[in-house]
Amino acid sequence: MKPLYNCAAFKALLRENVKMNLLLLDIDSFSNINDSYGIEYGDLVFQKVEEILRNYQFESVAIYKLESDEFALISKDILDTDTFIEMANQISSFFNESTIELDDELSITISFSMGIALGKGLSVLNQARLAIKDLRQHTRGTYKVYDLKSSYIRAIYDNVYWVNKIQEAVLEGNIIAFYQPIINNKTKKIEKYESLARIDDDDEFVSPYHFMDAAKSTRLLSFITKSMIKQACKTFRGTEYEFSINITNDDLQLGYLEEYLLRNAALYNIEPNRIVLELLEDILSLDAGITLKQLDSLREKGFKFAIDDFGSESSNFSRLLEFQPHYLKIDGAFIKNILTDEKSQIITSGIVHIANQMGIKTIAEYIHSEDVQKKIEELGIDYSQGFIHGEPSRTIRR
Repeated sequence: MKPLYNCAAFKALLRENVKMNLLLLDIDSFSNINDSYGIEYGDLVFQKVEEILRNYQFESVAIYKLESDEFALISKDILDTDTFIEMANQISSFFNESTIELDDELSITISFSMGIALGKGLSVLNQARLAIKDLRQHTRGTYKVYDLKSSYIRAIYDNVYWVNKIQEAVLEGNIIAFYQPIINNKTKKIEKYESLARIDDDDEFVSPYHFMDAAKSTRLLSFITKSMIKQACKTFRGTEYEFSINITNDDLQLGYLEEYLLRNAALYNIEPNRIVLELLEDILSLDAGITLKQLDSLREKGFKFAIDDFGSESSNFSRLLEFQPHYLKIDGAFIKNILTDEKSQIITSGIVHIANQMGIKTIAEYIHSEDVQKKIEELGIDYSQGFIHGEPSRTIRR
């Protein structure tokens, strides 16, 4: 029977920083075993798994019990991935087809999610864990080889990249405001602008599509919002335009909005009724607590509200009662296909009808052609926004 090494020995091995092949085994849904049968049975499962793994005759492979519900099979001699894939298949087949007897009356079946990685030090452990997370996006009870080309892993590394970029941008004051015009469909004149955050990435101005998830994970959204408020108020002083600023759930939970908005509005001589707060999709609902009180107070001070992407997944008609918006920005998915998709036309027409009945103005985004513009005018939409009317720019028309 093979020896079983502990977590301390595993960490010491990683510190050697030598190349190794790692098969990381993570018991699927192990917390359910503890919850259902108790910690004592959970410990017994570990003992049984240890015995089974130690009886495998894998040459030049050492077995380690890590913290939590992980085991590691490691070789510094076998550096080809195919051998470790064969090991993973053997382990998976055995446990998927066998039961573990915990006592005379209880036996259970367990499975592993396994990650295979080839490398050195802590990075090989991180790679194996990423492979398991990648696997669990779709299935369990089998293995995944760490693959830098995987869309999941690329997204993880992209997120790390943007976390660092956002932190740099916040520290250096490098959140840059762009503005896109919004056209009154009756007068054909620019009446409003939407303020849009950008980050300078090697002289390329990058939209929030790329960095918003990273901003959420680092809790830096409020710094972006504050920068946008200050820049927009400064840009629109001395003009008559309304301008909108995107507001997230983090901004409302932190409770700073009213004071910060009023201070900058006063500093740049902006009337609050020229500032439209676009409530993004992550603000799911209101209650009798801090969110509702803030929005009621902001409304009393004169600030206006818009619901962004209306008609998308969580932006539905119940939000009209909760938020009492001045504007609805119709989800771009309907506008993009408005000429060819009859259902998009029906839904858009329904949104416009209800908005009109409630005294709410409508805005169509993603206007990309004259034909689309003509169609949304026929549907009675009040305002248009899109590249045909002007791309986002650092300057506004005066």
